[in-house]
Amino acid sequence: MRKQRKNYTGNEKVAILKRHLVDQIPVSDLCDEYQLQPTVFYRWQKEFFENGAAAFEKSNSRKKTSDEKRIAQLEAKLQTKNEVLSELMEEHVQLKKDLGEL
Repeated sequence: MRKQRKNYTGNEKVAILKRHLVDQIPVSDLCDEYQLQPTVFYRWQKEFFENGAAAFEKSNSRKKTSDEKRIAQLEAKLQTKNEVLSELMEEHVQLKKDLGEL
């Protein structure tokens, strides 16, 4: 019978990595305890070190980039609206000229 695969949360993964890095528990012991393959443990460790800088970034800068994206999106939408409105006004003026109202 197959074993059920355990999906660990981010906090659980960090706790397991911390036990190895801080408490100096050997990888083999942790893998036995949590029924992990060593390759999985080392992949978690690699991801942890690659993304560790994000923990020290100010949340303000992350919010700023999302705000900037939203502003750019809204500016593009406003530009499109203005272009459509301009075309409609040109048509309106032309129709009035054709009907002799201007």
